[in-house]
Amino acid sequence: MSVQEESMRNENVPEKSITECEVMVMKCIWFRESACTASGILVDLEERYQKRWKPQTISTFLRRLVDKGYLSMERSGRTFLYTPLVSELDYGREQIEKCAEFWSANDADLFLAARNRQRPITTEEAARIRALLDSIGK
Repeated sequence: MSVQEESMRNENVPEKSITECEVMVMKCIWFRESACTASGILVDLEERYQKRWKPQTISTFLRRLVDKGYLSMERSGRTFLYTPLVSELDYGREQIEKCAEFWSANDADLFLAARNRQRPITTEEAARIRALLDSIGK
């Protein structure tokens, strides 16, 4: 996949940003990899993030995520099923691009150096980075 193709994929991410709490809700939904209910998300939030939010709070976040275009909502009997409209990969790429642009003035070396300080880049990651750099130079 070319760099141009990768950057085009971020068009799948709505322009409206989401809050840190909404990101936690999305992470729970992405983790499940299937449509889920508010009650399931409530359990996941407590297990994964030690959040003990009320059902109404979760419902508010879910409604906002639907309104912003990150989730679809479908009635199933007396409950609603929520399905992501944005992939975790697309959202993550968008966030990384924004971060790199804002904090490193789009200097790839600064961004990679910061990433390597946080957690050293693995041999496999380095190989993928080399392959990407090689494809750019062609």
